[in-house]
Amino acid sequence: MQNGPPLEVNVNSACDGVAPGGAAARAIGPNECVGAFVFTSTTSVFGQALTPPLRAPAAWITEDVVPVPKNIYGATKVAAENVCELFHGARGLPCLILRTSRFFPEPDDRKETRQSYDDANVKINEFLYRRADIEDVVSAHLLALEKVHAIGFGRYIVSATTPFARDDLQELRTNAAAVVTRRVPRYEDVYVRRGWSMFPGIDRVYVNERARSELGWRPRYDFAHVIDLVHAGEDPRSPLARAIGSKAYHADAFAEGPYPVE
Repeated sequence: MQNGPPLEVNVNSACDGVAPGGAAARAIGPNECVGAFVFTSTTSVFGQALTPPLRAPAAWITEDVVPVPKNIYGATKVAAENVCELFHGARGLPCLILRTSRFFPEPDDRKETRQSYDDANVKINEFLYRRADIEDVVSAHLLALEKVHAIGFGRYIVSATTPFARDDLQELRTNAAAVVTRRVPRYEDVYVRRGWSMFPGIDRVYVNERARSELGWRPRYDFAHVIDLVHAGEDPRSPLARAIGSKAYHADAFAEGPYPVE
């Protein structure tokens, strides 16, 4: 299952989309029209590295984890990242790569998840380890544009700040609810009132420490914040997320859900 357009669209958008920026920089130089480049990538580049073997702890995903793409979406994003790095090294083009986690409002790509959980329940759960609000994603891009010349080149994970620590990883894999109760105990009352449930286990945790440290990024929408919003009877989405709404990936409907199956 891929979180995006079909094969041919992924190849064109991920790879061809980067090439014009690099070509322009090569033609006119980094100090003229194209002075820098910020590329929106995805945490999907990590691919198979996101799912540890059975009984292993959850994966602690930082920028140092080596990507192992598992589909064409991740593979083309890695290729595009490499093009960015190539132009930085060969032409001195300042370039920052933001590996964003989920921020789309569409239903989950897994049929079993859609059938087992309310959609809002899924998305709130994901703020623990693999989701960001688009308002925070935008703020990360604005900061990247401000700092790209000073930094030169870098890759950053853009995801909500997790409440978890490394010593939670073993228990997270098999008893996520117990870990969340320790870290954000007030979530239980909200979930009981809503009839929601925590996932039995969590297989990975995206770590945004480098983006917070080097970009000065301060994401507002994390699990604790959205829990407080739900508790207060407010919409857990940012005003920007509500304004944008769902744009959908495809005009077509697919038998297995909102995305095509490879």
